[in-house]
Amino acid sequence: MKHNIKRLRHYIPWLCVLLCVDAFSAVLLWIADAAAFYSMLTVILTASILLFFAVSCVLLYRSEEKEKAFKDFLNNPDEYNEEKLLRAVSSSQREFIKMLSKRLQENDRNYSVLSEKLNDYEEYVEKWAHETKTPLSLLTLLLDNRRDELPASVSFKLDYIRNRINESIEQILYYARLKGARKDYLFENVDLRVCIEDVTENCKPLLEEKCFQIYYDLSDISVYTDRRAIYFILNQIADNAIKYCKDSPKLYFKLTRQEKYDILSIRDNGIGVKKCDLPYIFEKGFTGYSGESQKKATGMGLYLVDGIAKDLNLSVNVNTEWGKGFEIQFLFPIVKVIEK
Repeated sequence: MKHNIKRLRHYIPWLCVLLCVDAFSAVLLWIADAAAFYSMLTVILTASILLFFAVSCVLLYRSEEKEKAFKDFLNNPDEYNEEKLLRAVSSSQREFIKMLSKRLQENDRNYSVLSEKLNDYEEYVEKWAHETKTPLSLLTLLLDNRRDELPASVSFKLDYIRNRINESIEQILYYARLKGARKDYLFENVDLRVCIEDVTENCKPLLEEKCFQIYYDLSDISVYTDRRAIYFILNQIADNAIKYCKDSPKLYFKLTRQEKYDILSIRDNGIGVKKCDLPYIFEKGFTGYSGESQKKATGMGLYLVDGIAKDLNLSVNVNTEWGKGFEIQFLFPIVKVIEK
């Protein structure tokens, strides 16, 4: 209704013109016959106003029909909607509509081709990542069984290479998952203490090489979330702590329960983030200023963490100060799961 009233305002100048014509006609009528002027004035004004509203209603109706036909055509520029729109527009606009239809249909065809190619590419990348995990698993098995036979320096380097390859593969898979139309998250009760201990154990060679001190303040709390996604998030945060650490590095894990949320806080005493960079740390490819570590950064870790957290319905808070460490908090909504 409001929309029609706004449209009706556009016709008010025409009403003014019509009233001016009526006024001019009334003056002529008054000059010709004053008695007829007084008897016809009301009729003239009433007829003019009724005519104005009748014509306006017809124009509004045709305008709405044209707008609806145009929207249907933009949503689906097929032959049926094209013909429907051509009947609604004037003859001078039909050539333009035909050109627009041809361009839209061509764009739709190009989009379908590109979408198919993109899907094929995503499937190939995902298959490659999964297949690459097989030799990676063999490398892990070899390191676990033959570690005593290898020099400590070689063992550490192989561990480092394995972790970097595994991290890159996981980033590829989760990036594809974020961009894909299908989400395959499996929500269940997850013990965060176990997840944190597994991640720190997996990163143990690098943590020990950097002489990290790990501190745990973890309550026995289970959260309702996706286990694999949480492992990925924790790995990314731990990797960032290792990558941007300073002398005497420390890493703190704290898990507390509040009224509506379980809060997991992960804090380090590394180089932190500059205040000017803080609004952009979750943007894809953003690395900010981090000294020598910037050369190794891809800017994908926190971008993926933030995207996955949104998929899992987690709130993310960051507290940091340049040169004094970095803290990130994940707020897990408390969900009561009814078991059947």
